[in-house]
Amino acid sequence: MKKTILASLIGASLAITGCSEQVPSQTTETASVNESAAASAEMAVENPFFQASTLQYQAPDFRVINDDHFLPAFERGMQEHMAEVEAIANNPEAPTFENTIIVMERSGELLTRVSRVFYNLTGTDSNEQRREIQSELAPKNAAHSDNINLNAELFERIKTIYEQRESLGLNSEQQRLVEVYHQRFVRAGALLTESQKDEIRALNEEHSNLTNQFAQNLLAETRNIAVVVDDVEELDGLSPAQIRSAANAAADRDMEGKYLLSITNTTRQPILTSLNNRELRQRVWEASANRAQSGEFDNTGISARLAQIRAQRAALLGYDSWADYNLEPQMAEKPEAVFEMLGSMLPAVVANTKAEQAAIQEMIEKKGGDFEVKPWDWEYYAEFVRQELYDLDESEVREYFEFNRVLHDGVFYLMNRFYGITFEPRPDLPTYHEDVEVYEVFDADGTSLAIFYADYFAREGKRGGAWMSSFVGQSHLLDTKPVVVNVMNIPKGPEGEPTLVSYDHVTTIFHELGHGIHGMFSNVTYPTLAGTSVSRDFVEFPSTFEEDWAAHPEVIANYAKHYETGEPIPEELLERVIRSRSFNQGFDTLEYISASLLDMEWHSLTADDELQDVNEFEAAALAKYGVDLEAVPPRYKTTFFSHSMGGGYSASYYAYMWSEILAADAFAYVQSQGGLTRENGNHYRRNILEVGNSRPTMESYIEFRGQEPTTDALLIRRGLKLNVE
Repeated sequence: MKKTILASLIGASLAITGCSEQVPSQTTETASVNESAAASAEMAVENPFFQASTLQYQAPDFRVINDDHFLPAFERGMQEHMAEVEAIANNPEAPTFENTIIVMERSGELLTRVSRVFYNLTGTDSNEQRREIQSELAPKNAAHSDNINLNAELFERIKTIYEQRESLGLNSEQQRLVEVYHQRFVRAGALLTESQKDEIRALNEEHSNLTNQFAQNLLAETRNIAVVVDDVEELDGLSPAQIRSAANAAADRDMEGKYLLSITNTTRQPILTSLNNRELRQRVWEASANRAQSGEFDNTGISARLAQIRAQRAALLGYDSWADYNLEPQMAEKPEAVFEMLGSMLPAVVANTKAEQAAIQEMIEKKGGDFEVKPWDWEYYAEFVRQELYDLDESEVREYFEFNRVLHDGVFYLMNRFYGITFEPRPDLPTYHEDVEVYEVFDADGTSLAIFYADYFAREGKRGGAWMSSFVGQSHLLDTKPVVVNVMNIPKGPEGEPTLVSYDHVTTIFHELGHGIHGMFSNVTYPTLAGTSVSRDFVEFPSTFEEDWAAHPEVIANYAKHYETGEPIPEELLERVIRSRSFNQGFDTLEYISASLLDMEWHSLTADDELQDVNEFEAAALAKYGVDLEAVPPRYKTTFFSHSMGGGYSASYYAYMWSEILAADAFAYVQSQGGLTRENGNHYRRNILEVGNSRPTMESYIEFRGQEPTTDALLIRRGLKLNVE
């Protein structure tokens, strides 16, 4: 009852703020509320989040946003959102789709607006104040979500509509929305007893604090473990541009005359392919593999407790493990399906990996080495094997992949040829960092479709990896168009020099814009169902699908040109680059599967299991499946496994492989239908990219493909099966 009174007061205050000129001023009470309204109006001028941005499509106005705006906007946003939720829950009218579900979809506007900007910036441009705010918000966000998801009156309304959904005259998207809402509330604990709800609230708060601390530790540790080199001779094997970049990175930290080698997010480090100094390679690898395992930023205890919390939450909700809970709404549905998929590939993958290891060991001995291959040796000597097999020099290859040409003449070119869209620079729109570029995206008929932010270069304060996110989501209900951002960590060329990228970075640029167009092509009514709001094991499908276009003859001929002469990459060299992609696929696949199995094992623990010793658990999990090859560690170890322990992909890291099955099957199908044509692009866009989560994802795939996918194309894609005609 107290909540209801408080919500009513907040609601009244908000209503007056919006329409102060209509409020009579005869009473002291009204006058005092009007004073509050005037103060709120003044704050709205000072705090840009208190009203929608006036820039195109509500793109954030970074010219006026500063860190002091975030907390007040979050606090007021939570208040407004809770007032809206309470008003829905306590509506005396019978629940309907319009007065419950639609109003929920419209609620939380301010909170959504500030959240999208803040959490994008904490990943791309973090600083001490933002990290402090993030820590303060973690328990508040958890409590706010619980106050909504565990609201009994609200759930009763949703439940009533859910049970009547087939008799309410709803269209298919509306029915889907009702089902998604009902599932979300049930899975959050809406059916629990009050004492169980108290338990899950406490677990959720602790979980939120720990996932935040896990991420903060990793960000701090990335700076902490960068390898400092005193003598330039130790950097033998690196290009002059790489050495200059290392010197500049050291100078930025007041270490003039030294060289700084930053550590990226996975266990393996790209720089290991080039460093001739074996001791330095070992230092770099150990800095990566042992991160966050001790000291101030130790994540061992946090990781173990996070796995335990998830198991306890799953038990409260009636599931055997977090894996059982988390997979229920995914395409895989059950852990057994994941273990079966990964296990079915292991014999071929392990055999390939051992053959690769034998070839690498032979190369070590050929080069005069008298040691067994270690993790810090693998990629270095694999590069010699690659050169021997394919006569490839990675530095020569990079000269044909200049970043801007890859983006504009490669990715944007593909998007125009396949979908008809164009990207026009918008330098007038403000950004949060000088390296970020903004584009307006136009559809084939010339209509404006979206705003796109391109943030591709590594820098301090940015977390590792690559991802897509949104500042504004698409919704016909809210009349909003997408404002999307792609983020990567490509080492930027020294000042005044071009940025030359590896072919792996090339395919990642294509991949991330695949996520981007999934958000930009969204064409649904309700924000909950829009864009990339699909299951984890489907969301990576559209992005992975775009990767293979990087090697399409027409596309690659348009962008793979020498950065100085503009000469196209020689056909024979290109052929060797493409053929070499199947090399080392045993290693690539095994390190991925090992990480996926580790993720699944952590989240197959039950609530009765004791708190685990991280290193012992990790070793036992890898040994259980025969993937404990010393020279091929998992792509991520537990203490820096952000996908898994950070929460977003817990019991879901397998999703990349699952999605790759869809992507490989879809790409092969498109090639069989004529390949790079607008007809194919429109068919794929209409049935996959536009529909979001407005229908079950397998239905969308079958609508596009005509059948469920098979694994044949995946095995061919990874070079694990011959493509026999």
